[in-house]
Amino acid sequence: MISKKMEPLVNNNSAIRAMFEEGLQMKKQFGAENVYDFSLGNPSVPAPAAVDHAIRAVLAEEDTLTVHGYMPNAGFEDVRAALAESLDRRFGMDYDAGDLIMVVGAASGLNILLKTILDPGDEVVTFAPYFVEYGAYVRNYDGVLRVVPPHAPDFQPDLEAFAGLLTEKTKAVIMNSPHNPTGVVYSEETLRRLAKILTDKEREIGHEIYLLSDEPYRELAYDGVNVPYVPWYYPDTIVCYSYSKSLSLPGERIGYVAVPKSVSDHDALIAAAVIANRVCGSVNAPSLMQRVLKRCLEEKTDVAVYDRNRRRLYEGLTQLGFECVRPEGAFYLWMKSPVEDEKAFVAAGKRYHILMVPGSSFACPGYVRLAYCVSYETIERSMPAFAELAKEYGL
Repeated sequence: MISKKMEPLVNNNSAIRAMFEEGLQMKKQFGAENVYDFSLGNPSVPAPAAVDHAIRAVLAEEDTLTVHGYMPNAGFEDVRAALAESLDRRFGMDYDAGDLIMVVGAASGLNILLKTILDPGDEVVTFAPYFVEYGAYVRNYDGVLRVVPPHAPDFQPDLEAFAGLLTEKTKAVIMNSPHNPTGVVYSEETLRRLAKILTDKEREIGHEIYLLSDEPYRELAYDGVNVPYVPWYYPDTIVCYSYSKSLSLPGERIGYVAVPKSVSDHDALIAAAVIANRVCGSVNAPSLMQRVLKRCLEEKTDVAVYDRNRRRLYEGLTQLGFECVRPEGAFYLWMKSPVEDEKAFVAAGKRYHILMVPGSSFACPGYVRLAYCVSYETIERSMPAFAELAKEYGL
């Protein structure tokens, strides 16, 4: 017998994962080259060669007991110190090893922070559309997710609606930029206004509101778009970062939580989050990948590959008459469904072997998400199928 908490999660299993599994079956039936799977944000660009070299070097050169053994729950101190130095150089911060916790990806980072700060009934605010698992993460710790409605067509946060959702119960806000699923980068003006709203609200209610900045796509930005560093604007910002996308390592589950010294109750929060890292079951981030990461802090993935895909998909679909948000970052295209029921549109796409994720999976019906972290050839081969789909809807 499963728990009452798990029943809705089982019944509403991620549409993204379900679509991915369906795609695997379709590829077996029709051939992989004849299925155009834009469902899952699984990087198609290989990890930099330096990562493979670092894995071999760590195993050959470092003490085996250290590489495979326990370390402080926050992670190896020398790794955190090297990471702090890198972040300080890049963003003008004053991090040191004690401000960082190595975690099992950004998802784990969000979970340990929510475990640290939430009491039952506390509220967390986020902006629709949003990564569907945020709701599950908040409910893990008996919190309540409050959602700011989407702001079309630019999909910058609706800050007036946001201000109206903040109450004395608000403990945290989760934001994500570059954004999944829209590809939008939150502007500096947006962050300044958001920071002022939060600062004013903190004064009004008499306690801090933590801004949890979920940043797995930070390095994936195009056309010279600037991705502002959120702690510059709001002192109570905590950064959750993953190397899943920036180094194409989604399966390795390695990332960090960065808590600037400006964050309220800094020392107690760090101490509690380190314990949460343990009691949530992670214990510590993978030791081998921590050692590898220390050697790869300056490595980057080949963003030009994603940029080429972005341009081809956006231009191809808009020329066919589809309405799309031009992505500034990440590797997702956010497309308006030509009919109100986007799930019907997604079902129609399957008839042409096109796999898209319905916007209702991100609390934003009427749109679909396409992950363009696929081969360029997949995008090219998909265009005749999209042309047939466009004809079906009279575009």
